[in-house]
Amino acid sequence: MKGAIISLGSKSSQMVADAMKRYFKTVDMIQLKEIEVSMGKDGGILYQGNPLKDYDCIYVKGSFRYANLLASIANLLEGKVPYMPIAGSAFTIVHNKLLTHLALQQHNIPMPKTYVSSTVEAAKELLDKVNYPIVMKFPEGTQGKGVMFADSKSSAASLLDALVALNQPFIIQEYIETGGTDVRALVVGGKVVAAMKRKAQKEDKRSNIHAGGTGESVELTRELINIALDTAKALKVDVCGVDILESPLGPLVIEANISPGLQGLSKAVSVDVPNEIARHFFLETEAVVKKNKHHEEKKALAEMKLEDINGSASQEVITNLQFRGDRILLPEIVTKLCKFDDRKEYVLKIKKGKLELEEFKI
Repeated sequence: MKGAIISLGSKSSQMVADAMKRYFKTVDMIQLKEIEVSMGKDGGILYQGNPLKDYDCIYVKGSFRYANLLASIANLLEGKVPYMPIAGSAFTIVHNKLLTHLALQQHNIPMPKTYVSSTVEAAKELLDKVNYPIVMKFPEGTQGKGVMFADSKSSAASLLDALVALNQPFIIQEYIETGGTDVRALVVGGKVVAAMKRKAQKEDKRSNIHAGGTGESVELTRELINIALDTAKALKVDVCGVDILESPLGPLVIEANISPGLQGLSKAVSVDVPNEIARHFFLETEAVVKKNKHHEEKKALAEMKLEDINGSASQEVITNLQFRGDRILLPEIVTKLCKFDDRKEYVLKIKKGKLELEEFKI
């Protein structure tokens, strides 16, 4: 089977690609910036000016700055590539914090109180109602970028004026005191394969590793595991980093990342994180490929109306041969067409590149 990763070529992407080579026959690293997407009657995806090759598994990932391109690529590939771990809709939702929180709200996933206002005047009125400190976020951004803290109405109002001057949308969220710590859980398929507790640097409230935070392995409670799994399911993704605050009132999801960094997590835990991802990709791809092949064989059998075929009928079947050691396994369609019986004996006429098989009759 053939796999590919479409990304910006990050270290984490390369780690997953290297792990995938243990399972897939070939694995290509495809640079996102060299992809073109055309839509319409003759539309498609071009890589370095040529049509994108066929793959059995494609992992699409990248920065929020390329959210529209990533969504376009993933949506065009869905239905054409047997297995894709990230649904096309996820790139629009997860790369926008507002849409992420709406998705969490719809699936009853706990999160901090979050506010969105339509006008500056409404936002300033909101500043009179919230409890301080508060968090102000840009809808787009990762790795702790675009996150600001205000410990009073005056500082919040100053931030608000600056955001308005920059013509930037924003989200207001209650601040949960956890001593500068949070939990990053990595969901792969239907399980959490690794988790770490992150702690912010002194004088910084952001615990993100890219912002200078540190991480150490942590064993999650069943409640935290279920919240992480529910979050990934709500966002329709098979690979997702889920950030959770352990508040006095219970765990709260603050963010999800469908292009999670693996370097910090890999250093913090004993699990081979890239291998967990690669193995899941392989197993899922293999299952889908086998299912599709079985469906095609059943369709071919139906089209040929095997029940009406008599012993003298002749059919041709084009297929790949499957080997188990030195033995050849014939596809199901061949054995049904030939109506082989394991109680009978057969004559094999063999030449190089050719095999004839018929029932032995005295």
